[in-house]
Amino acid sequence: MGIITVLLLALALGADAFSLCLGIGMAGIKRRQVILISLTVLLFHIIMPLAGFEAGELAGGLIGRAAAVAGALLMLYLGLRMVQGALRHEAEESPRIILVNGWGLFMLGASVSMDALSVGFTLGTQRINLLLTVLVFGLVAGLMTFSGLYCGRCIGRWAGERAQLLGGLILLGIGLKMIV
Repeated sequence: MGIITVLLLALALGADAFSLCLGIGMAGIKRRQVILISLTVLLFHIIMPLAGFEAGELAGGLIGRAAAVAGALLMLYLGLRMVQGALRHEAEESPRIILVNGWGLFMLGASVSMDALSVGFTLGTQRINLLLTVLVFGLVAGLMTFSGLYCGRCIGRWAGERAQLLGGLILLGIGLKMIV
């Protein structure tokens, strides 16, 4: 998997965080909250693919190519789900109360990085530079979160749905590439 593919995958994974954070930014957010949320999402986008990678590597060693196909199908499913949500205007609603305590940050980080867990499983079936990949995932997700929070006030709700649609299309493309 090349660096361009890793960057595209990172952008797709960060699209959920970006679209959610646009909504959070529109609700109004302090600088401290922007930093806390961005760092939390960054860390979760490193930890979750690592956990998924370990499970995927084990499955890849046990069942070989079938695990790679299963991972690609999972990526296709996630991409389709994101595209459907965007087309049906089911983008995540922005919370009106910003939670910055430990539990709220944990829940936010976990909710926007669940796809990264699944992608980590898929990566465990591929030959990749794990450290570089998860660092790229984390940095891109952190930057997209930061950007979404700051741009939230300026950009309308339409951008959140389009970011989700773009992320879904990227996941679909990468899933198809992995199968072929």
